Parts: sequence; structure tokens; C-alpha cells
Amino acid sequence: MGLDLKKMRVSRRGFWLGLKYWLLTALVALLLLQTYFAGRIALMARIDPRSSAFQRSEIWRLTTQKDQGPLRWQQQWRDYRQISDNLKRAVIASEDDSFTNNSGVDWDAVEQAWEHNAKAEEQAETQQAKARAARRKTAGKPPLAPRIRGGSTITQQLAKNLFLSGERTLLRKGQELALTYALKALLTKRRILELYLNSVEWGAGIFGAEAAAQHYFHKSATALTAPEAARLAVMLPRPRYFEQRPGSPYLAHRAAVIEERMRSAELP
Repeated sequence: MGLDLKKMRVSRRGFWLGLKYWLLTALVALLLLQTYFAGRIALMARIDPRSSAFQRSEIWRLTTQKDQGPLRWQQQWRDYRQISDNLKRAVIASEDDSFTNNSGVDWDAVEQAWEHNAKAEEQAETQQAKARAARRKTAGKPPLAPRIRGGSTITQQLAKNLFLSGERTLLRKGQELALTYALKALLTKRRILELYLNSVEWGAGIFGAEAAAQHYFHKSATALTAPEAARLAVMLPRPRYFEQRPGSPYLAHRAAVIEERMRSAELP
């Protein structure tokens, strides 16, 4: 009996030692990963990135897509001063109106997005229940998904585009927040906006302000007018969708709203 107790104690001790070892290993790996990311971000203060994680995933998607024709890829880096202030103001007005003042994360916007999404999901469930009860003609068809609103700032979107995959998990969200604060700490707001405008997607294989200006308006990003900049800014949440629907009434109406808001947008 005494021998069995001794074995159990040794076994427990071994278990806890093993657990502590793996936890310490995971912690060290996490710290090394954050150090790696911080080093890359620090280099971006001076060096323009060649590509982002999102762009590389898009190259893979486009090259492996069935019935895909010749790969279309447009991107040409433009320095901050070579991008129209109209586009900078339009993107800030549309995507992150507190950009120059927030800490990288706009918690009020996140809270509002959570509340909006919860209500949207509740309304969708109610509508689906009514449709089933009334046995509408649409029964059997896949229900419409609720429209989900994002609360991400420009800095958060840049963190996702540069380093992360498109999956939505708590772990990835935590990493996004860590990268967002690292970007805020190591780069100026002006540099963050410059990186964002040069890497964001504006259509299938179209990345950055210069490529977007050339593709949609046949001019340089330097020469974009206020109405043109507003249309580009409105496209950002769904660029591939609006690329195929240039005459969308929503696009025209929303662009007019953004053009009005551009007047109060503050540049870094």
C-alpha cells in the first residue's frame, strides 16, 4: 500500500512538472512570436512591406480557383504625399472617424457593433420563425444571413491584413489586438494610414490606392477628386462585390454621405 502511494505521488509530481514545462514552453513561444511581430512592425517604420498575409492568401486563392484566367494583379506603392488628401479623408470618414485620436481600438464602436449584430441575429431568427409558421414560398431555401457590422479601426484592419489569416477565433482576435497596440506604439498615425492605403484590397487582385485609382478612374491616386475618393472608400468593406456592381444605388447614396462627412475628417 505504501509503495502504491509513493508511485501515485511520483506520478502526480511528474504530471505537474510536465504541465509546467509545456506551459513555460508555450509562454516562451508566445513571447518569441510577439517579439518577431514587433521587429517586423519596427522595420515598417522605414521599409515598405512587399506584401501582406492577406495578399498572399489572395494570390493562392486566385491561382487555385477553377476556370481562372490570367492572374490579374495590380499594386504600385505611393508615398503618403503622393496619395490625394481626398482619399485619406474619405477612408477616415467611412472606416474610422476617430482614427487620429483613438488608441488603435475604438471600444465604443466595438460595443455598438456587438449590439447591432445581436439585434440583427435576433431579427433574423424571428423572421425565419414567422416564415416557417406561415409556410411561405421561400420555405426550404437557405435563410438570409443577418447583416453583420464590424467595429474595427483602420489600425486593426491593417494588423489583420499584414499578419493574420481570415479565420475568426478568439485566439486570432487576441493576436489582432496585440498587433494593433504594437502598430500604435511603434508607428505614427501617418505611417499607419500610408501602409493601409497601399495594402488594402479594392477589387479582385487590386491592392492599394494607386491601383484602385488607375483601375476605376484611369488616373493617379494623387489626382482623385472628392466624389471619386468617396466611392472608393465606400467600396472597402466589400470591394469585389462593388467592383461587379458599379451602378449600385447604395454605392452612389453612401458615397454622397461620405463626401459630406469628409469635410470634418481630421488627417494625421
